[in-house]
Amino acid sequence: MAHYDLVIIGTGSGNTILDHRFEGWKVAIVEEGPYGGTCLNRGCIPSKMYVIPANIAYEAAEEGPRLGLRTSYDGADWRAMRDRVFGRIDPLARGGQDYREGQSHVDAITGRARFTGPRALTVSREGEADLALTADQVVVAVGSRPVVPDVPGLDDVPYETSDTVMRLDRLPARIGVVGGGYVGSEFANVFASLGAQVVQVDSAPRLIDNHDREVADHFTELAGRRWDLRLDAGLEKVERTGSGGIVMHLGDGSSAEVDVLLVAVGRKPNADLLDLDGSGSGVEVDDAGRVVVDEHQRTTAEGVWALGDVSSAQPLKHVANQDARIVQHNLLNPDDLRVTDHRFVPNAVFASPQVAAVGLTEEQAREQGLDLAIGRSYYADTAHGWAMETDDRCHFVKVLADRATGRLVGAHLIGPQASVLVQPLIQAMSFDQPVVGLARGMYWIHPALSEVVETALLALEEELVGEKP
Repeated sequence: MAHYDLVIIGTGSGNTILDHRFEGWKVAIVEEGPYGGTCLNRGCIPSKMYVIPANIAYEAAEEGPRLGLRTSYDGADWRAMRDRVFGRIDPLARGGQDYREGQSHVDAITGRARFTGPRALTVSREGEADLALTADQVVVAVGSRPVVPDVPGLDDVPYETSDTVMRLDRLPARIGVVGGGYVGSEFANVFASLGAQVVQVDSAPRLIDNHDREVADHFTELAGRRWDLRLDAGLEKVERTGSGGIVMHLGDGSSAEVDVLLVAVGRKPNADLLDLDGSGSGVEVDDAGRVVVDEHQRTTAEGVWALGDVSSAQPLKHVANQDARIVQHNLLNPDDLRVTDHRFVPNAVFASPQVAAVGLTEEQAREQGLDLAIGRSYYADTAHGWAMETDDRCHFVKVLADRATGRLVGAHLIGPQASVLVQPLIQAMSFDQPVVGLARGMYWIHPALSEVVETALLALEEELVGEKP
């Protein structure tokens, strides 16, 4: 049985922990798949490499002619797009593994780890004997995987998840997307922009239903102009047709036939793959299947830490990266533990239009009984937005403040570059900056699109103080 100072299970954000400061440690890093985790191989990075050409296609077909340009879209070379994406992604994953395998103080082990006791593990390896490990410290960073719902017929038809759909051999003519969250909506946007007929199904009344209601309603309205939305209608049954198609039967009695079925209803933490309960590991899991951690990212077992999707209610790469930085510091400085700050975690939907948010929605703020002030600014009311002809007033910035404190409690954006424009609002919340003076206290470049944030803050300040700033 090999003993280590540190064992890290998972090479997504967990792999970022090891730097030069661990060169005196004996380390094992265990990974059963490609290095880099979900984000690099199956998530945010490759999906955004599809979003970019999809947006160009959409703009050529829709935006150019509206601005007086004779642009059009004439189809995609899907295989060329796919090979561009994974021709860059796959070597990065392989290079990450090669780098770890070349470090003298690191044992890079390929296989699936499971606990056999307190800080004791067995790694199952294909074609080789299981490997037993113990460690002084263990980091659990095994991420999450797509949820596959229990739908009659789903076991009998081919389907894709976000893990597999980007490696299709061809662009489908018709695709059914089951799920109305950010993953399903981003892929629906990609395939619709590239010319596929998209049917998106969800049991909720609107897409991205966890977002601010006003934003989600606008996003749903805009999506409904571009592809077939079947909302308030869950997937009841699927079946194959004689011609090789797939029929989706929905809860409202309707149906739709597609060539490819994408299941994107959410993700689940991989804690259940670690045999935490049956092994006596001491690592507790909550009702949602997530590893329980404290503010220092410590689990309930001494010497065991967890980070990212396996322990976080917000399965986002920037959360996992922040968790990893905290775990890294705390491993190296056990007498000076740092706390993870999860108060103001932003998120974005990379579709057309983009959506970005941080903090409370209007509905959540009112449920908490806050005396709320709201400021809005429409893209079309700024010079850059006017130049873009965003005159449907569906693109806007909405900022929320608590009148009692004069501080921002939420920000919600829908429109071009929303994921970039939200950043100064995240900063204001993170550093507890008062709304009054926030817009007037610095220059905002004219006529940049960032003026839409400035004017929203000015409107919010007026709501708070009762007069124009």
